[in-house]
Amino acid sequence: MQALTYAPAGATSPADEIWTARPSGFRRFETSVVIGHGEQVWASAREAVLHWGVKRRSGFRVAPDARVTTDADYRVTAGWGPVSVREPVRVVAVVDTADRCGFAYGTLPGHPVSGEEAFVVHRRADGAVELTLRSLTKPASAGLWRAAFPILLVAQRFYRQRYLRALRS
Repeated sequence: MQALTYAPAGATSPADEIWTARPSGFRRFETSVVIGHGEQVWASAREAVLHWGVKRRSGFRVAPDARVTTDADYRVTAGWGPVSVREPVRVVAVVDTADRCGFAYGTLPGHPVSGEEAFVVHRRADGAVELTLRSLTKPASAGLWRAAFPILLVAQRFYRQRYLRALRS
């Protein structure tokens, strides 16, 4: 099993309502958006997030086509015309409770960046359902992608906007 390209695994803490981790050397990002209200929205968002729905609905392909499982490796692919970028990742944490579910994945060698990203849906007492994004990002340790890091940050901002719309009802 290949090692992750960063440490510590699980630093985006998808099970925690409040995220306090601030590992040095990473760009830290967190935001939440209300995606709807009520039981039907919650059930739909819960199912989607645990099957890579945020990534898939934002234009990525994910293989294998399976529910997220801790310690399982996946290949996320983004494509633009004839160009595609493969992102090898490992799910490092999964949360699935009555009011909170989601997961975090970490980067494996060959990924354009190094770090972790989490997608979490949760419901508030007033019935609102929120999607929370968390990420820790730094340049890949070596290779061509390291030099492209500034461009990758622009792409990351673009895709974050897509993620925030992916599960809206």
